[in-house]
Amino acid sequence: MKTAGENSFIFITGACGGLGRAFAFACGEKGNLFLTARSAERLASLKRELSQKYPSIRIESFPCDLTSTDSREALFRHVEECGYTFAGLCNVAGADIQKAFERYSREKIAFQCRVNLEGTLCVTHFVLAHRDPALEIVTVGSLSGVYPMPYFAIYSATKAALASFFSSLRLEMKGRGVKVTVVQPGGIPTRPDIVADIKGQGLWGKLSAKSPQYVARKGLAAVAKNKRICIPGFWNKAIARVPKLVPLSWRMHFIARRWRKLEKDAF
Repeated sequence: MKTAGENSFIFITGACGGLGRAFAFACGEKGNLFLTARSAERLASLKRELSQKYPSIRIESFPCDLTSTDSREALFRHVEECGYTFAGLCNVAGADIQKAFERYSREKIAFQCRVNLEGTLCVTHFVLAHRDPALEIVTVGSLSGVYPMPYFAIYSATKAALASFFSSLRLEMKGRGVKVTVVQPGGIPTRPDIVADIKGQGLWGKLSAKSPQYVARKGLAAVAKNKRICIPGFWNKAIARVPKLVPLSWRMHFIARRWRKLEKDAF
């Protein structure tokens, strides 16, 4: 994932989150960065940090709420006016709301589907139309998308949809200079609530959890090899193979028992 010129960039969504920052710092070693997130203030702060570490690259940013059509269109107009092209895309933005479906508001249903799926696909469509001759796309899915998860139903469904879509896109782009990888990590200790969740899972959570830096590094290495799916960590690879060994009903009952008493909404 190397940028090809002064106006060539690596596009990173959700850049101000823990995993987005890790991708930004990892990609800073490869070339110019174009960052987006909801907060203009946090983007400016991240840009300053990155500029100190990578003074020789260009770092541009534009705030965007990926759930909003108007906000996305403003972002796309800005890019077109600036004449930017892209050698890389890291789809990191997402919302990991966890609760029983009946406890959602209709607004939160739409929000999570839009940021996890609609926004990601719209950005990808735009970047494909403004790509360099070679483009690498890394999309952050989740181990939660490997099979249905009661009490985490929307999140797991949208992450499964990303794996399905980008697997199809990878084949559509075959021979056209575009590499596509979906990263399916387990727990990533990026926020205090996630750290608490991982700790509460005991040994299971400890074995599954990987740092944002580890996940970003593995994702970038996988897309360089054009791997369809990247599951960071030996334990997580083993978990992903469970569907082949255990009936779905057993898996879902196990998940439901573990998750029904937990609820979080940090968005």
